[in-house]
Amino acid sequence: MKYENFDELKNACLTCNNCKLCATRTNVVFGVGNENADIMFVGEGPGENEDLQGEPFVGKAGQLLDKYLEVIGLSRKKNIYIANIVKCRPPSNRDPESTEQDACVEWLRCQTRLIKPKIIVCLGRIAAQKLISEDFKVTRQHGEFIKKGNILFMGTYHPAALLRNPDNKPDALSDFQNLRDKIKELNIEI
Repeated sequence: MKYENFDELKNACLTCNNCKLCATRTNVVFGVGNENADIMFVGEGPGENEDLQGEPFVGKAGQLLDKYLEVIGLSRKKNIYIANIVKCRPPSNRDPESTEQDACVEWLRCQTRLIKPKIIVCLGRIAAQKLISEDFKVTRQHGEFIKKGNILFMGTYHPAALLRNPDNKPDALSDFQNLRDKIKELNIEI
């Protein structure tokens, strides 16, 4: 798929029926933020609130993500872009199946080609295993930067996982501080 601009890509994505998730969605959750951002965040897929509102990370996990972003001077409204591996909510917030991820990941690839980020932060295991390495272990490799092509990737804890296991919040905060340091090191304007 080759799209020349974001509007063309988004309009095509909104009518997607590449997998069975299209049958149960309320909204396609395409993504949100600065379409020229140097930093992109990628989660696994929309939850209930995201499906209802059509925007990623708008529930309690999104509120926590916004707090971490604020600490390091980032904002979904100004200087980052947020998307997901799958654009439709898996039933009961289950993990997206590999066939669903495979059917949907091309939308994310197209978004990435148009945005041209310098850094992609994978929020959680599913995103990190799809984009960094299929054997990525968030508990061991969180906060590490891995270069693939012209993009630096970092995996960290998914905000929803932090809500379930608050003991990991200090590690996640450290990951975001590492991200802030990497942004400074690369002279990325935010």
